[in-house]
Amino acid sequence: MAFNRRAHHESTEDIPANPMANSPIGAIIERRYSRRGFLKGVGSAGLGAAAIGAMNPIASAVAAEAGSLDRFAFDEIAHGVDTTHHVAPGHDARVLIRWGDPLFADAPAFDPHDQSADAQERQFGYNNDYVGFVPLEGRLDRGLLVVNHEYTNEELMFPGLPAPQAGDDFTGITDEMMEIEKAAHGLSIVEVVREQGRWGYVRDSRYNRRITPRSTEIALSGPVAGHARVRTDADPEGRRVIGTLNNCAGGTTPWGTILTCEENFHGYFLGDAAHHPEKDQLARYGVPGHAYDWGRTDPRFDIAREPNEPNRFGWVVEIDPKDPASTPVKRTALGRFKHEGAATLIAEDGRLVVYMGDDQRFDYVYKFVSRDLVDTADPAANRDLLDHGTLYVARFEADGTVSWLPLVQGQGPLTADNGFATQADVLIDARLAADALGATPMDRPEDIEANPVTGGVYVMLTNNHQREADRIDAANPRAENLFGHVLEIVTEGRHTATENRWDILVRCGDPAKGEVGAMWNPATSENGWFAAPDNCAVDARGRLWVTTDQGSGWPNTGTADGVWALETEGERRGTGKMFFRVPVGAEMCGPCFTPDDTALFVAVQHPAADGAEAFPGHAGRSSFENPATRWPDFAEGVPPRPSVVAITRQGGGTIG
Repeated sequence: MAFNRRAHHESTEDIPANPMANSPIGAIIERRYSRRGFLKGVGSAGLGAAAIGAMNPIASAVAAEAGSLDRFAFDEIAHGVDTTHHVAPGHDARVLIRWGDPLFADAPAFDPHDQSADAQERQFGYNNDYVGFVPLEGRLDRGLLVVNHEYTNEELMFPGLPAPQAGDDFTGITDEMMEIEKAAHGLSIVEVVREQGRWGYVRDSRYNRRITPRSTEIALSGPVAGHARVRTDADPEGRRVIGTLNNCAGGTTPWGTILTCEENFHGYFLGDAAHHPEKDQLARYGVPGHAYDWGRTDPRFDIAREPNEPNRFGWVVEIDPKDPASTPVKRTALGRFKHEGAATLIAEDGRLVVYMGDDQRFDYVYKFVSRDLVDTADPAANRDLLDHGTLYVARFEADGTVSWLPLVQGQGPLTADNGFATQADVLIDARLAADALGATPMDRPEDIEANPVTGGVYVMLTNNHQREADRIDAANPRAENLFGHVLEIVTEGRHTATENRWDILVRCGDPAKGEVGAMWNPATSENGWFAAPDNCAVDARGRLWVTTDQGSGWPNTGTADGVWALETEGERRGTGKMFFRVPVGAEMCGPCFTPDDTALFVAVQHPAADGAEAFPGHAGRSSFENPATRWPDFAEGVPPRPSVVAITRQGGGTIG
């Protein structure tokens, strides 16, 4: 997801921090799409869709059964943008929980005109992003939702503030507002139950919990724990951090814990890095980002007062949602970068593999392979499994292979002479280590999901308008890539291998506009294409679902973000189909299925925020007093509220 303080998408997350991006990647680029020339929007459509099944060497049993049939049996909705949400016919989409809804018996009812930080820490947080579902007692109608709260839009949260200003303008933001913001970040864990076909949340469940950067203690584990570069005045041993922030996507482990990913942490720090002892490392991560003013009152976020604090963020955090008393853990063996997603699976040899993206233009795709085997019989035995293993970064070759390069101290250029004295240095500076290894700078890798049915791994590459023509490469084939693409890593069941193959599933954008260079199966309708793929999910049948984040760029396509079904196998490979649409200014996050595919949870983030000035009938940017939509309450005086929506099929049954 884009870091969007005050709906300001052209923020520091859009400025590439990778110096490697300034050089062409490869003098000779093999154009691997000639065999795909039939795809809609690329020409040569006369070859027909019959050849599409030959493109993917994976012979999925599911695809074979489906043959040429549409595996998504629903009537799609139309592109468009308005003030509310829409779902495919035959389905219901009901708001499950909203920003400010009380989670505990002593939590006050939401009152946007009388907020406090203490109240917010007892209520559902803001800007819900990743959603994970963990069944309780083996039941599919009862479970825990674990929801990330990525960031805040102050001008929509608080009355009396100006509409969005420049990213470092904090006019009108009081100390109490900053504390409310902290309390609105982090995560919510909440019990949900399906009764009479409808999902609702359980107030005051013993499992309900808020995790925030205001008060929650989190442990540091793995090779970085205790290292001098993570010690602070408040934590001289370097083993305890207060909070997690800018939590974007995530994942669920095979033993039932949740992995939540710290993404654009750079924006929370203030100060001048010119004389900082790690100024070069800070620059590679964009620190200080000056997107929040917390450092004015909290020394943790002022790099002059706590110079090591930035090194304590940018990690994957493991949480046990079934134990509200447990301490979350930052698993440093998985590397420090702007994490988006942590797709886990048990590999062919029994070890755990975690696929991850670094969400910035010209940054990288990673995977982690555990040292030890997953114990499927005893979940507690996996408690520290993520502390030991090898982190790899991807280099996508022009011949269609992907090489996984190990980030191991002492190997290749990762030596003390090059600034990597220990494995902790490699992991803290994972971006610089990946630079040194020659990884492929990508078009903003966001969520990644592994398909247990086909073995494919899908990488959402959201966009990169800053890629110039002399810097395109086979895996990132478009200059000024405004619309993004979906890349597939073809593992053939070899997830621990140091070499796999890759292909491009679709190039996004409107195929009717030749200048866009989009690439879809000809079966894709005028509503089936999308732009800016962001999150994704694979359901129990192995079907891929993609959500989008166009930010303020939605006027370029004329349609709001949403959820699309995307065929990955057989004759219809590369066919999109529109399933859900968000209200104006919102971003589509989530998505998460129950294990039986009878419910889909999606997160509608920052309604009214993005591109409101382009919405017909609305003057200027949105504010608390004058938002482009008041979704989902549509009540005068109530601002738009980020919410989780539960989608079910009318009469029951499988989604889509």
